[in-house]
Amino acid sequence: MFASKMGFPPDENLIKESEEKLGKVLDIYEERLSKNKYLAGDFFSLVDLSHLPFTQYLVGQMGKEYMTTSRKHVSAWWDDISIRPSRQKVLQLYAPSF
Repeated sequence: MFASKMGFPPDENLIKESEEKLGKVLDIYEERLSKNKYLAGDFFSLVDLSHLPFTQYLVGQMGKEYMTTSRKHVSAWWDDISIRPSRQKVLQLYAPSF
């Protein structure tokens, strides 16, 4: 994920393997989110909050949005947590420099 930014050639096999592993985790999230609005229940919690930075990087800088949009409940969850006013304020204050 960061190899190219550090000057190393990307390992395509490792990337594919890692995407498959992440896909399996997201499939578990899909099942969980089919029963609850958020990962820990029907309330926004630290569990959801902790996913914001990496998921933003995944769908933004890495261009892997399909990993969330291909899963109905994960996509709805990401849409919901990513538009929260507090998150928008943080993004304005600390816009990524990469």
